[in-house]
Amino acid sequence: MRIFPASTSKQSLGSVVPARHASSGRGILRRLLASLVLLGNAAALAQPSNAPGQASDGMVTASGTVPDEATKAEVLTRLRKLYGADHVVDRLSVGAVVAPANWSRYVTGMIGPDLKQVSKGRLQIQGNIIDISGEVPNEAARQQVLSKLSGDFDSHYGIKQHLRIGISKQKTLDDALANRTVQFESGSAKLTAAGSAVLNDMASTIKKLNDPFINIVGNTDNVGSRQSNIELSLARASAVKDYLVGKGVPAARLSVSGMGPDNPIASNDTAAGRARNRRIDFRILKN
Repeated sequence: MRIFPASTSKQSLGSVVPARHASSGRGILRRLLASLVLLGNAAALAQPSNAPGQASDGMVTASGTVPDEATKAEVLTRLRKLYGADHVVDRLSVGAVVAPANWSRYVTGMIGPDLKQVSKGRLQIQGNIIDISGEVPNEAARQQVLSKLSGDFDSHYGIKQHLRIGISKQKTLDDALANRTVQFESGSAKLTAAGSAVLNDMASTIKKLNDPFINIVGNTDNVGSRQSNIELSLARASAVKDYLVGKGVPAARLSVSGMGPDNPIASNDTAAGRARNRRIDFRILKN
């Protein structure tokens, strides 16, 4: 069975890690950024559906042949619990396939939260070889995913792995901002020309990231009343949202909040520190 996220290219697989649990079976579990394809035995690999009205982002497709209705039901139950019922597409069939003892238990047992840490990748179980490739956020996640897989199968299985550590969307967004400040006219929510130039770069980056959900957070220094600063920070965050929407970023992907002076990153005792605190933060909520 195979798992891998949408718009993923095929990748070569690297090192082999021995697994710890028993049995031999065939199947493929595949997850594409937005989909998961589950294939039993020699079923052909199916591509995710992009039918009109069917969102690909976050969708999981389970397809292939499993040995019995109980296995099919358990696979779907676990996928729906993991990804949400509205995000699972059932293409599974039941057929006369060869399934060694405990195959269904091993296969369904590996469908758990750790798999959600792998994106743009593939997890394939075929015969007694498990192939996994894709992207994880850090080394700890890579080890956690491999350890879980190793614990789900027995020593008759081997794990080939090619998991790479990817650059997070938050880091990409932070790098685009590059310690610059979105500037406004003094005491107002009107963008300056320099502030607009920064937002042009941010809009371009956000669209390249496929428009993730972002919270735009306004911040101020501590000069003046806290309440007025909170109102100003919210107004500035709203102005940033309006500007980005005007540049083609979907409004539904953007939310705003105003922290006023409550989240400083520098001392308010100096002019330079206060200037750093008057800023807009961009926080990715979910991809």
